[in-house]
Amino acid sequence: MKAVIYICEPNARRIQFSIPFGAKEWRAKIKAIPSIWYSKPQQLWTVPNTKENLEKLKAIFGQSIEMKNREKSERIPQKVKLSEAMEMELVKVHQKIILKAYSNNTWKSYRGPLVYFFKFFENRKLKDVTKDEIESYVAKWIVKYHISETKQNTIINAIKFYYEQVLGQPREFYDIQRPKRSKTLPGILSMDEVQSILTAVDNIKHKAILHTIYSGGLRISELLNLRIEDIRSDDGYIFVKGAKGKKDRRTILSKHLLILLRDYYKVNKPSYWLFEGQSGGKYSASSVQSIFRKAVKKANINPWATVHSLRHSFATHLLQQGTNLRYIQSLLGHSSSKTTEIYTHLLKVDNSIVKSPLDIMMENNNLAKI
Repeated sequence: MKAVIYICEPNARRIQFSIPFGAKEWRAKIKAIPSIWYSKPQQLWTVPNTKENLEKLKAIFGQSIEMKNREKSERIPQKVKLSEAMEMELVKVHQKIILKAYSNNTWKSYRGPLVYFFKFFENRKLKDVTKDEIESYVAKWIVKYHISETKQNTIINAIKFYYEQVLGQPREFYDIQRPKRSKTLPGILSMDEVQSILTAVDNIKHKAILHTIYSGGLRISELLNLRIEDIRSDDGYIFVKGAKGKKDRRTILSKHLLILLRDYYKVNKPSYWLFEGQSGGKYSASSVQSIFRKAVKKANINPWATVHSLRHSFATHLLQQGTNLRYIQSLLGHSSSKTTEIYTHLLKVDNSIVKSPLDIMMENNNLAKI
C-alpha cells in the first residue's frame, strides 16, 4: 500500500496526492491538515503547497510513499496561420451563426476548434473529409493534448455545425461518437461558507456583485447583462433578459439585496448596466472571477469553488428549505426538470429535512408502543 505525491512546480498553489481507498488511518490523519480538499473528478487530495504540509504528508506516509511527476500533455499551438481559402470558410461560419441568431459566445467557442480543424485539412477538400477521418482527428487531440470531455464536445459541435449548417451535409453522416458524460455532481457551498465569502468582501461594488449572483441564482453572463431597470423593486423580482437559450425569466429579489444595491447605486452611479467597468460598458467576467477568487482565499474555504458554485448553492439551499422543484427550475431558467433534479442528489441525509417512512408509519398508527 503506497501513497503517491505528485511533484509540483515551485509556484503551484496546491500539492496533489492520492492514497489507496482502504487506507483509513491515513485518511483520518490527512483530514486534520488545514484547507485539505478532495476532488472527485480527479480522484486526488490537495493541500496548500507549503514545505510544512509536504513534511506532514511525508511523516504520515513514512516509507510507503512514491514521489511522482505528472505526465505533461503537449501545449496546444497558440498561433495558426490559415490560407485565404480557409479564412473564407471561417467567414461563412460566422455569417451562418449571425443568420441563425446564435449568441456571440457560440462563435467564440466554435472559432478556435475550426481554425485547428481547417489547418489540419488545409490541403484537402473539406467536403471530401470522411466521418472516420474526423473521428481520428478528434482522437488525436484527446491523446496529444489530454483535452477534457467538454473540449471534445465543443470540437465535435463546431465541426458538425460547419458540415451540417454551412455545407448542408446530412446530420446522420456526422453522427460522431461522443465521450461518455461524467456523472459528476455540481460543487456546492454550505450556507456558512457562502456567508464567509460574502462577508470577506469590503468593496461595496464587489459585495453587490457576489450578493446578486447568489441571491438570484444567476450565471455570470446574466449578471453582466443586468440593466438598472431589470431590478424591479416595486414588483419584487429581478428580470433576466435573453439568458441561456435566449429565454427571459424572473428570479428572486431579496429585500437585503435591494438595500445593498441602493447603497451601491448611490456610491457608483451606473448609467445603464447595473455593473459597469471603470470606463463604462459592461463589467467583465474575468473581473467577477477575480473578485470571487480573492474572497474564497480570504475566507479560507473550498479552493475548488467557482463563481458558478454560488448558483448551485442557491438552488440546493432552496431545496433544503422545502421549495418546490418546479419553482426552482423556473428561477434557474432550466428547460428540462431533469437538469434541476440533479440538486436532489446533493441534499444531506438529515432527519430534520427528511423523515424515515418508518417514523411516519409508527407515528400515524401509534405502533411505537408495540
